[in-house]
Amino acid sequence: MLAFDTPPGVLERSVQSVLADRTGSGGFPVELVVIDNGASAADRLRGVAAEVVSTGSNAGYAGGMNAGIRRALESGADAVALLNDDVSIDPGWLAPLVAELDADADVGAAQPTLLDGDGDTSAAPIVNSAGVVIDRFGAGSDRHRGALLGEVGSLPADIEAFTGGAVMLHRDFIADVGFFDERFFLYYEDVELARRGRRVGWRYRHVPAATVWHVGSATTAQLGDDVRRLQERNRIWSSAMHGSAGELARALSLSVRRLRHRPRRVHAVALLQGLAGVPSRLAARAGATRR
Repeated sequence: MLAFDTPPGVLERSVQSVLADRTGSGGFPVELVVIDNGASAADRLRGVAAEVVSTGSNAGYAGGMNAGIRRALESGADAVALLNDDVSIDPGWLAPLVAELDADADVGAAQPTLLDGDGDTSAAPIVNSAGVVIDRFGAGSDRHRGALLGEVGSLPADIEAFTGGAVMLHRDFIADVGFFDERFFLYYEDVELARRGRRVGWRYRHVPAATVWHVGSATTAQLGDDVRRLQERNRIWSSAMHGSAGELARALSLSVRRLRHRPRRVHAVALLQGLAGVPSRLAARAGATRR
């Protein structure tokens, strides 16, 4: 679980939901590691049965999660479940994810259904994410977002990409494909990793039997316009690394069109930063293809 200056009570609720379900994990050992990107988790979780590892600074989603993945692999984990600090889990969520990873050797990631909110079931649950789809402009969006939970179906299904908010990765997938690209810092690092894996034959599954709750923007809201800059820049980079020439052209044209809309300066900076990173990413892609 990755923590960064989470609002009061949110991190604690997330951690307690995971710890409370250890007995319902399916009989395999579960270890909770909290990666502290904001230098506050250790004090807030004092006395809680979870290991807290500090990155020493805000390493972003990519750097923080990479630290957690490495720690889990060092402990001998066969699979690593990644959770944001604003996600709380429903009982029995782990076993269906593990079963899906074990069912096929080419399945590298299994994603639960993310639901909007903090677990309040007084109203019909609304889907936050059931996987990620990538459009012709290289933009990732959450599959079935806004649908009622009952509309999603009950059977596991292949998905194009996964969200890093809650997903389980197989050890073999990580060994083959690698870690999150830390140059992304925040946003699209999960899409990039998924696309990288698909290029070498890995598949991903949405598992409806596993459900978690996502408060959403509990920590990123404080970033303000920087959210838009990172999203736009990283979308361009992802397209350069994994999309067709046509997709990259469309990704850039979309960023150019957005210059007409506010905040114009943020859109301009994102486009310039995106363009600056394209040559090196295309060169790295060509080198990987030749090998």
